[in-house]
Amino acid sequence: MDPDCAICHAPATMACDCEAKRLEVAVKQAEDRMMRSIYNDIRSWVRAHAQDYILEYFRLLAERRKTAHSAHLDRITAHAYHYYHAPPHPNQIAEAQASLKRGIDEDWQSSVQRYPEVLEYFFGLVELTLPAEDEPAVKAPPLSALNGYRKANRRSGSNGAPAGTSAVVAPVGYHEPPALPSRTPPPMPRPDRRTPGPRDRRSTYGAPPPQQQPPSYYGGY
Repeated sequence: MDPDCAICHAPATMACDCEAKRLEVAVKQAEDRMMRSIYNDIRSWVRAHAQDYILEYFRLLAERRKTAHSAHLDRITAHAYHYYHAPPHPNQIAEAQASLKRGIDEDWQSSVQRYPEVLEYFFGLVELTLPAEDEPAVKAPPLSALNGYRKANRRSGSNGAPAGTSAVVAPVGYHEPPALPSRTPPPMPRPDRRTPGPRDRRSTYGAPPPQQQPPSYYGGY
């Protein structure tokens, strides 16, 4: 016998999607709490290295441009003294300077236009690894220890929120779920049990089937 929906209390035969929707909300909230600082660190690292690369790339182009400009000034100066025994005409110098400025602007523009390519390169260097399925922390998550950590934080006035994140306020009538036995995962559901989310969502990672949560799992949203 399948239980009623934990959200709207509809019979299991209705096959509503309330639990799946709440699970998506829970995943997004947990991702924001746990991964936000990691995303910020990655973004800052990639941005800094991309800027350094672009500036160095532009410096090399500009140095090459200035070297060509100096060689051009030497040529027109030698030509003027050879034929006219006088320095180059001021208009020639001004034209050469204007050409150098246009070239440097073009070099900077071409450098900045490489940002998408450079950013993708440095983002591609970042490695995120998932733990192996046979690791103890995956097979037997210490959820009771996590519950104790949250309770200790609430007693200290932090409401169980990690550093740098806002605390989640539980609605009226919310009760803390009972602590599970030490290092024991939640009970596995029966094969025919309706799960709160799509079954194939985590199949790419080779993860085990979704596990049943305590009865008040959705009470905190």
